[in-house]
Amino acid sequence: MTLQDDLVELRRALHREPEIGLDLPRTQERVLAALDGLPLEITTGERLTSVTAVLRGSRPGPAVLLRADMDALPVHEKTDLPYRSRVDGRMHACGHDLHTAMLVGAARLLSDRRSDLEGDVVLMFQPGEEGEEGAKLMIEEGVLDAAGDRPVAAYGMHVFSTTIPRGLFLTKGGPVLAAADTLTVTVRGRGGHGSAPHRALDPIPAACEIVTALQTHVTRTYDVFDPVVVTVGSFHAGTTDNVIPDEARFEVTVRTFSAATRDRVKEGLVRLARGIGEAHGLTVDCVFGIGYPVTVNDDTEAEFAARTVREALGEDRYFPLPTPATGSEDFSYVLEQVPGAFLVVGACPPGRDLATAPSNHSAEAEFDDAILADGAALLAELAIRRLARATV
Repeated sequence: MTLQDDLVELRRALHREPEIGLDLPRTQERVLAALDGLPLEITTGERLTSVTAVLRGSRPGPAVLLRADMDALPVHEKTDLPYRSRVDGRMHACGHDLHTAMLVGAARLLSDRRSDLEGDVVLMFQPGEEGEEGAKLMIEEGVLDAAGDRPVAAYGMHVFSTTIPRGLFLTKGGPVLAAADTLTVTVRGRGGHGSAPHRALDPIPAACEIVTALQTHVTRTYDVFDPVVVTVGSFHAGTTDNVIPDEARFEVTVRTFSAATRDRVKEGLVRLARGIGEAHGLTVDCVFGIGYPVTVNDDTEAEFAARTVREALGEDRYFPLPTPATGSEDFSYVLEQVPGAFLVVGACPPGRDLATAPSNHSAEAEFDDAILADGAALLAELAIRRLARATV
């Protein structure tokens, strides 16, 4: 079998048995089995089922880190794929099964070319990317020190099931993905009969006013070239039509692209919500939850990654990422400590319309296995070339 065949088999096995969160025992078992026999120093996590593998080069030098996330989502799969999920309510809807297979492929390619390595490669197989801060936990457990010295560079990539043409790699210097925080607002009033609102303190109109005011606030307060995205995804109040409830509650996702704006928006949104509540004679409780930081590529490493794509895969396989994406990534924790680059790659199956294909996180999302070998080859080339550059 070819490397591509092996990676397809592994990816589909992972897809059939998705696991979510920080505890992925079956996934970890499959990764360890796929790495068995390679000249790797392997350790596993204590607080999560991570796998860290260090490949020592034939000559001394620095270290480079390559990362793949492994967790699935709590989504019930609605595709008709022959290898669709066998676990109700769980699906690899974000393509992490492809990431894992690619990094296994890179491990095999790098092991075969160990004599070319002027330093070491750290392979980071990470659970818990989907909101569980798995990268942060792996850093706390020492993944950045696994080779001895801190890596001089770190690279990761993410597949997209829509928008980007199949096999095209994109990246850029600076912010590439947003910070993702949350705001929970509870507006407290005094309940009463729906026929006599003047005898109550109705929290619903005030809460609705806050929701619309949040949208106006971000468009009139923050630079359009350093944007803020605020989306109310959950709103709950009351139990029936003729009862004014005591409280209304809604939840917001807040996306920002710079540390300065991220700090500023927290104070601004909370002040706005409380002020509107006070104007209506209501109290407002706000809880601002800090999530993943902005994912920021090092300019030099992003240009190096772009050059590597063009030279290793072809000029037509790279396109500059025009703007940051509004999704978020906990690879941001790695890039806060190690200069590196995060790339995105198109994996839309042939025959699908890029404009209408189901997106990542959709129950109908599909990804093309044809990119697996190229993804593995690119990861390996990034490590080999970056180590060679570091020792020149």
